[in-house]
Amino acid sequence: MLLRMNGKIYTRNLTPGKSVYGEKLVRFNDVEYREWDPYRSKLAGAIAKGLKTFEFNSESKVLYLGASTGTTVSHISDICVDGSIYAVEISKRMMIELLKLADVRDNIIPILEDANHPERYKEIGEVDIIYQDVAQPNQSEIFVKNIKQFRPKIAYLCLKTQSIDVSADPKEILDEELNRIGYKPLEIIDLNPYDKHHYFLVFRISLEH
Repeated sequence: MLLRMNGKIYTRNLTPGKSVYGEKLVRFNDVEYREWDPYRSKLAGAIAKGLKTFEFNSESKVLYLGASTGTTVSHISDICVDGSIYAVEISKRMMIELLKLADVRDNIIPILEDANHPERYKEIGEVDIIYQDVAQPNQSEIFVKNIKQFRPKIAYLCLKTQSIDVSADPKEILDEELNRIGYKPLEIIDLNPYDKHHYFLVFRISLEH
């Protein structure tokens, strides 16, 4: 469950009494919520900037590419209480923290793998949502590969322009990457001031594409 109050964003805590990354825990109507910091999570930043297409629900099956230590994953876990979050991360160091999170949150399934190779974790089958937040220069290629493999209804991409070209104009990179992706975006959100040189892109995926 997502809650907005007094200009802040919260998710209902799946594990009451426990914070994940030092976030504030608050109670509303005898229910505990975790504050969702838009400076720590690009999805929260997109929500704060007016994201309209938010399709995570209690039963969503989510493929999360670039899970890191699980900051955003944990809030999606709060929302998709009866769903599954397949959290792909290439770094063994990050995976240690992600495994700790999965120990107390049954709906998180960590996968130590390279998102460049979706065929290596294809056993998870089709998903409802893909969410990607990786720093590789070939972000768009990774995104499209995983869309074709897992056929989501909706896909979210955190586009890190400086990971592609530090010297180029971010808007030019955005246009180039949209051409590479080939899907028409529903929303394009500039994440400034929460993340500079980042765009949050939303795509509705047609099965005929």
